[in-house]
Amino acid sequence: MSVQSVERALDVLEALAEHGGEAGLSEIAARTGLPYGTIHRLLRTLLARGYVRQESDRRYALGGGLVRLGGVAEGMVGVWAQPYLARMVELSGETANLAVLEGDFIVYVAQVPSPRRLRMFAEVGRRVLPHSTAVGKVLLAGRPAPEAVAVFERTGMPRRTPNTITDLTAMLAELTTVRHRGYALDLGEEELGVHCLAVPVRDGDRVVAAMSVSGPAERIDALDRDELAAALRRIAVDFGGELGPAGG
Repeated sequence: MSVQSVERALDVLEALAEHGGEAGLSEIAARTGLPYGTIHRLLRTLLARGYVRQESDRRYALGGGLVRLGGVAEGMVGVWAQPYLARMVELSGETANLAVLEGDFIVYVAQVPSPRRLRMFAEVGRRVLPHSTAVGKVLLAGRPAPEAVAVFERTGMPRRTPNTITDLTAMLAELTTVRHRGYALDLGEEELGVHCLAVPVRDGDRVVAAMSVSGPAERIDALDRDELAAALRRIAVDFGGELGPAGG
């Protein structure tokens, strides 16, 4: 049995998140369908607890109180992901990663390494820009195009290797391909000699994380991409089910 006030407070927080962390009252109302008076009451409580702050222009933004919760939750998600990443390693023989989008950066939150002597490492906690990684492409392909464009315009899409896509039009076409194909590739775009294949993790319709396998280019290229992607998507669906309401 749901508690209506809690659901509505979460609707307000999610509305702020979907507007990039900051929104006006009218935008929150349009997203939630709640009356202005109800939103005002919810915001007063969230402001008092530090989960929302009010800016000088009277717009509302996500507050610092969420950082503490987010850090703990991110650590727990990394723990929950371990058995699913282990399945990916068993399937591919390569290192498996879990990553999320924080602001304009991709953050690796969990990893299970390949058992092979020559293997790839993406240090847990490492922050990278999204345009040169398969996980970044998957995460931004799951966002509205204007939001992805805003990220790329802020980051500038610097060239990491000769293979990095640095043209905005080409990257938007790449994201369209990712959406239609259901997986993304990094073909030496972040680091020469390293290839990666990533799939989305969904909570309902939202892409909330990305899971990937990465390894030396010649080993990744020897795998059947479509077959590997289909198998990884099945694992990602299982993991997404654990994150959603049905997972507890």
